[in-house]
Amino acid sequence: MKHEQFIDLVEANPVVAAVKDDAGLEKCIASDIGVVFVLYGDIVSIPGIVSRLNAAGKTVLVHMDLITGLAPKEVSVDFIHAKTSAAGIISTRSNLIEHAASLGMNTVLRYFMIDSIALRNVQRQSESKVQPDIVEILPAILLPEFISKIKAITRVPLMASGLVTTKKEVLNALNAGAVAVSTTDQRLWTA
Repeated sequence: MKHEQFIDLVEANPVVAAVKDDAGLEKCIASDIGVVFVLYGDIVSIPGIVSRLNAAGKTVLVHMDLITGLAPKEVSVDFIHAKTSAAGIISTRSNLIEHAASLGMNTVLRYFMIDSIALRNVQRQSESKVQPDIVEILPAILLPEFISKIKAITRVPLMASGLVTTKKEVLNALNAGAVAVSTTDQRLWTA
């Protein structure tokens, strides 16, 4: 999937399902959610998880940092690219994002906004020649006032995630300028 198509798809589906276990996988498969972040699995199970979601018509990104058995190295991205039909990856590691982009995969670079250093890291990344398709910031419920600041820093669309449990919190993030919100709260997958 081309990068522009991916961003358009996320914008058209502003609630992204973040699946963290088999129960969530089943619920997601049965939902109308279009974009899914897989936050669990291991090197044995991840191809099957992605395959099941793809068969249900979902666009899938794998969170590289959370898959058991994958090292934070480019070869792990090669594995996801070669052994699954994932549309892309999520990671906190810019080297993995850069490598995935070189393979034509869609990318989401995740930041935990815990201090001013994190904000400087977003700034530094925005000056890099390789950009993710989307920057994801966490925790969303604590950051609505920062979304506009971060949007001014980065040249890519912004997603908010983490601790989102109500429709109001989703709307707050979207109204602040995020293009989407990812959440593990299954009640919001149908909201």
